[in-house]
Amino acid sequence: SRYGPKMPLAVDCTAELIRCKVLDSSGRLKSHELILSYGLALVRFVNLITERKQKMVSIPLRQLAREVDIPIWVVDLRHELTHGKLPRLALCRKGCDVVLDWLRKMYWSRQLGNNLCEGSEDEDEEEEQEEVEANAELDSDGWE
Repeated sequence: SRYGPKMPLAVDCTAELIRCKVLDSSGRLKSHELILSYGLALVRFVNLITERKQKMVSIPLRQLAREVDIPIWVVDLRHELTHGKLPRLALCRKGCDVVLDWLRKMYWSRQLGNNLCEGSEDEDEEEEQEEVEANAELDSDGWE
């Protein structure tokens, strides 16, 4: 709150995503309301993080996301939330978890001198392989 309008994007995005998880676990919101809440946080994350890399010439969002290692299926989820039919709540929850993990790796662990990353490299490689497999399943499921 001390930063005001100069709040780092990663902090703002993390706060919104955590707020969604807290609302979800409270059980006070309906499924549709949770989808909208997660959806707004995910759309803002993709837009804000990729916006910094946008040049004078319009660069496709998928390419910008690839450059900063945001999974393409998260960009596709953002597209569906913005322009298409609302996805399932489970997919929004998965997107939130993946994005929070991205923020942890790309922002928070760097801010804390990588003290959050005490696991071995083998564990990281295993986690990355599991994520690739899970993302492949999400891609093949479509938006049903």
